[in-house]
Amino acid sequence: MSAEPRINDRIRVPEVRLVGPSGEQVGIVPLAKALELAQEYDLDLVEVAATARPPVCKLMDYGKFKYESAMKAREARKNQAHTVIKEMKLRPKIDPHDYDTKKGHVVRFLKQGDKVKITIMFRGREQSRPELGYRLLQRLAEDVQDLGFIESNPKQDGRNMIMVLGPHKKKTEAMAEARQAQEARKADAKANPGKSQNAAEGDHVEDEVEVEAEVEAPAEASADA
Repeated sequence: MSAEPRINDRIRVPEVRLVGPSGEQVGIVPLAKALELAQEYDLDLVEVAATARPPVCKLMDYGKFKYESAMKAREARKNQAHTVIKEMKLRPKIDPHDYDTKKGHVVRFLKQGDKVKITIMFRGREQSRPELGYRLLQRLAEDVQDLGFIESNPKQDGRNMIMVLGPHKKKTEAMAEARQAQEARKADAKANPGKSQNAAEGDHVEDEVEVEAEVEAPAEASADA
């Protein structure tokens, strides 16, 4: 069965409860009278509540209504936030430079409103020193506590130790802030054309750094230490 409402001569009832084009209640009128009013207003008679007795119909521009409904649905899908869990892998004896790099990825993920699964991978004799992994996870959680919190405490899983960090900021908030920042950059570029060239060069450098980061932490944002 079609989900489309019945309109105009497809409505097959003797009378309807009519709603005017501005939402005003006209009352119960014969179907012929409702169709006559629709022609006078150059609008469509649309059945909006088929199960009512009598059915409720409204005078409207049905083509415009369908277009606006489609645009609203598209915007809702665009703004819909999906929970994403990124993953970052570390070794218990990670060197300072690698730690800072991995922490940078975690910071970026949390700022985007994503959860981050941190996995400490033990090898060989390291398996007898789980406290090394625990201390490393606690250190990381403290370093990013302004952006996220421990959603799942560290726990041993075979040769790995896992902790999940959750963002303080909701995904929708992060998306909104990112859009605002982008709009602000566009407005600044229009107001300062000369400055925008320098900013573009700076963005290019940042993009190169971002690409390097994504190589280390691809789609699932996994990065082996």
